[in-house]
Amino acid sequence: MTNPEYDRLRVLYPDMFGFARGKYIPMAAANGAVSYSIAIFGVGYDRALIPAPGADVLDGLGDMRAVYDLEQVRDSWQEGTGVVIADLLQGGEPLAISPRHALTKAVSDLEASGYRARVGVELEAYVLQPDGNGGWEPWDTPGSYCYGTGPLVDPVGLLDEIMAAAESTGIGLETIASEYDTPQFEVTIEHKEPLEAIDNTFLLKLLCREMAARHGLLWTFLGRPFGDRGGNGLHVNISFQDDGGEHLFCDPQAEDGLSEMARQGIGGMLEHHEAVTALCAPTVNAYKRLIPGQLSGYWANWGYDHRAAAIRVPSDRGAGTRLESRVPDGAANPYVATAALLQATLLGIRDEVAPPPCEEGDGLETANTERCAPANLSLALDALEADDALIEAVGSELVANFVAMKREEWRRFSQAVTDWELNEYLTYH
Repeated sequence: MTNPEYDRLRVLYPDMFGFARGKYIPMAAANGAVSYSIAIFGVGYDRALIPAPGADVLDGLGDMRAVYDLEQVRDSWQEGTGVVIADLLQGGEPLAISPRHALTKAVSDLEASGYRARVGVELEAYVLQPDGNGGWEPWDTPGSYCYGTGPLVDPVGLLDEIMAAAESTGIGLETIASEYDTPQFEVTIEHKEPLEAIDNTFLLKLLCREMAARHGLLWTFLGRPFGDRGGNGLHVNISFQDDGGEHLFCDPQAEDGLSEMARQGIGGMLEHHEAVTALCAPTVNAYKRLIPGQLSGYWANWGYDHRAAAIRVPSDRGAGTRLESRVPDGAANPYVATAALLQATLLGIRDEVAPPPCEEGDGLETANTERCAPANLSLALDALEADDALIEAVGSELVANFVAMKREEWRRFSQAVTDWELNEYLTYH
C-alpha cells in the first residue's frame, strides 16, 4: 500500500460488460473481502434481471465474495481514496463466470505450456458534450487534427488531467493524442504481463470517463458512435516469452524475422476469427465498425504493418515483435477479449495451424480472403457457440453466461422500433 492515509478503499471488479462494479469501504473496515450479489452477472443494460447461467437469478440471488490484497491498493484519482481490483470467489473457489478469472486461466494455461505473455493495449475514444436537448454531440474542438496535442485539440486540459491521474494511480500510460476523426483520442498502455496490463486498462477506462464527467463531458469507447466517422478500436498487442525471457515470436534467421510460433499464433487467431469476434465485439453497435473500409478486424487476414488487417504485425523485431489484434472495439470487456485472443493464439500453437498468405492488397476495398466477421451480434454468438475448442479454452461457464446475456440484448434490439425506421418508412406506409 503506497499511502496509509487513505480514508477509504474503492474495491472494484469487472462484470461481464466490463463495468467497474464496486463499493467504498472505510479503511477501518477494510479486511480483504466484501460480499456482492452474484446476480449482478444477470443484470442487463436496462437493469432487467436475466436468468443467465451462473447468475443465480432464479436461485435466490445469492452472494459472491470479492477478495482483495491490501498490499495491492494503489493511489486513485479521488482524494483520500485507494483503489484495488478484487478477485471473485463463490464457495471459496474462483468464480467461473468472472472475466478476470478467464484472463487468469489464460495466463495459467500459457504457463503450463512453458510460455509467458506480454500484452499492450491501444484504446480509442470520442469525447462528447451535451447537445442542449438531453443528448450528446461531438465535443467542439475546432482546431483538432490527427496526432494533435495541446489546447487546439484539448481546450480544457482534459488530457493533461488524465495523464497526471494515470501516473498517480500507477497506470503505465505510454502515449495520448488526438486521433484521425474529431473529437477522437487514442491512449496507449505499456506492455506488461496480461493481468497487470488489463488491470491498468480497466482502471484507465474508468479514469477517463470520470475525469471527463468532471467537465460535464462524456468520454465514450463505444465501437462506432457516429456513422460519419471512424470507430473506436481496442487493439491488443501480444508477444510470448519463455521462462528465461527469450522472445518467442522473433526469429532473426527468418526472412521476415517471424518465428514459426508467431505464424502458428496468427493461424490460431484467424482459425477462430468468427468466434473470437463475439467476445471482442460484444454489442449490437460493434458491427457498425466491423465492416470493410474501417481499418478494423473485419477480414480474417493478417499483414505486415497493415492497419486494414485483423492481425497487424508491426515492423518492430527483437523484443518488440508482436501480434496486434484489431478486432476488439472499445466497448469490449478487456479481460474477456484478451483471454479469448491469448487462448486462440495458444490453440494455434498447440495445433500447429499454418496461417494463410499475408494480405498484400489494400484490405479496404479488396482482401485476399472471403472470410470475415459475422454480420451482426446474433451471428457472432452462433459462431462462438459452434467453436467447442475456444469455448473450452476460455471457460464454458463464462461463455454460457456471456451468450445468455447477449442473446437477451439482441432480442431487445430486434424488437425495438428505431428512429431510422420511422424516418425511412413512416410517411410512405
